[in-house]
Amino acid sequence: MMTTDMAGVSRRHEFVLYFDVTNGNPNGDPDAGNMPRLDPETNKGLVSDVALKRKIRNYVALARQDEPGHEIYIRDGATLNVEHKRAWAAVMPEVKDAKELKQGPKDASKARDLTRWMCANFWDIRSFGAVMTTGVNAGQVRGPVQITFAASVEPIMPLEISITRLAATTEADNESKGGRTMGRKHIVPYGLYRAHGFISAPLASHPTKGTGFSEADLALLFEALTNMFEHDRSAARGEMATRKLVIFRHASALGNAHAQDLFTRVKTWRAFKEERRPIGAEETDNWPAARAFTDYVITVDRDGLPETIEIIER
Repeated sequence: MMTTDMAGVSRRHEFVLYFDVTNGNPNGDPDAGNMPRLDPETNKGLVSDVALKRKIRNYVALARQDEPGHEIYIRDGATLNVEHKRAWAAVMPEVKDAKELKQGPKDASKARDLTRWMCANFWDIRSFGAVMTTGVNAGQVRGPVQITFAASVEPIMPLEISITRLAATTEADNESKGGRTMGRKHIVPYGLYRAHGFISAPLASHPTKGTGFSEADLALLFEALTNMFEHDRSAARGEMATRKLVIFRHASALGNAHAQDLFTRVKTWRAFKEERRPIGAEETDNWPAARAFTDYVITVDRDGLPETIEIIER
């Protein structure tokens, strides 16, 4: 069990993540019959930040299983208040009263100790933050790692595929339908998605508000972003893969350039027969629909980049 203080990252980072899907549903919308999420005005596909963080958490749980400091707070089957009680047992074992557990410590230093214990032991709290006031109060913390929704670089065309099953659910179905049942499956034939991420050094390293998100945690985050789809296979999601990760590393905690200016340096182009054109250019109107990553080119503009910014491509 990890309870010692950790040195948080001291430099700001941003990143651009590209991933794609082939014949799968990257993120179903439960309010729309589990169809792939769409922006209704542009028909561009969407993948929620929550879905991406789920895959990151799953990878960390696999890659750092049973390692101190790498437990996952938001996980399948978890009871959050049980985890909060573990923090109380470690920091203030004498407290048993349910009312006091709910209200939290009156001593601000003890309240910080509870939050620090949770941050030290749970990797995803250290990274993404958490509100830990659900009945047993362990405080709340704002995470240094934030990820946007991913959006496809071009409009997508979701398909609804009919499927059959040669086994009935009930005896009545077996008699009335001859043992065959019908179902439906939603897929995106192909889509390339782009998401942006931010890592705040102050929220990691602040002496009282920082989570202790360390350089080792940062390396694990980038490892997870690169490999998370390798261990998230399912028939519903088809083939998904991380295609490119572009990291911007600043020389200071507060940063040396605006994030939006750095993101515009990463451009996506349509490619066809050794030609490339900007997304949406008129010349591409008669080109075939993109059906593979080779139908795109990703470029990173390094011209005029401030010396205080380092670009890392993976």
